[in-house]
Amino acid sequence: MQNASTGIGTDSAERELRVDLAAAFRLAVEFDWHESVGNHFSAAVSEDGRRFLMNPRWKHFSQICASDLLLLDADDPEVMDGPNPPDPSAWCIHGSIHRSRPSARVLLHCHPPYATALAGLKDPTMKPIDQNTARFFGMVGVDLGFGGIADDAAEGARLAEALGNHPILLMGNHGVTVTAETVAEAFEHLYFFERASKTLMLAYASGQPLNVMSDRIAEKTAQDWLEYKGMAFAHFEALKDMLDSKDPSYRN
Repeated sequence: MQNASTGIGTDSAERELRVDLAAAFRLAVEFDWHESVGNHFSAAVSEDGRRFLMNPRWKHFSQICASDLLLLDADDPEVMDGPNPPDPSAWCIHGSIHRSRPSARVLLHCHPPYATALAGLKDPTMKPIDQNTARFFGMVGVDLGFGGIADDAAEGARLAEALGNHPILLMGNHGVTVTAETVAEAFEHLYFFERASKTLMLAYASGQPLNVMSDRIAEKTAQDWLEYKGMAFAHFEALKDMLDSKDPSYRN
């Protein structure tokens, strides 16, 4: 298939992935995580991660359907000179991470209000003050080297390095990127990270000292969360049911 091509092919796994990723865009609107016609979600279709699906440039999340998703090759920069090229900053970030981190099958990058507010702090650490904030103990890479809108190969490589082996990258002065093996798990990361960010920012707003857990308790809590992995799939299916009852066109 050519770069930047769209349409649902005959491969059943790709069809299912397209539907799930399209659902994630629509759900981001439901939760008010979208921002104008920017931000991008992507999902690898090849084992090495280099061929991946991503939303087209400047299409609102509320309008994205499974067939709209671009099929891109991270090793082919000429896609930017062809018809229907992706957004340059999206290509920079998603192409670099998919190329260097094949285990990060799904990438969701956006600027949700509370996570972005946290990213704007001098110390944006996700401090463990409840079980949702502790969920992310040891899981978050933090990038404090913001240099403007990411639009070149060097910046993409730097962000991929900052992510490292973490599933989540809190991008200082920018937003958040979450990764996972599946759309459902990535969406659950994003859902809980934004809730955790809200809790932490509200606690900061109280002006009172934070009651931060010890590393031992925070790590135990994060490990305990691993037993609830199945929640992500049950939650995502329930959310797709909600979409289906309102507007199932994302499946098209």
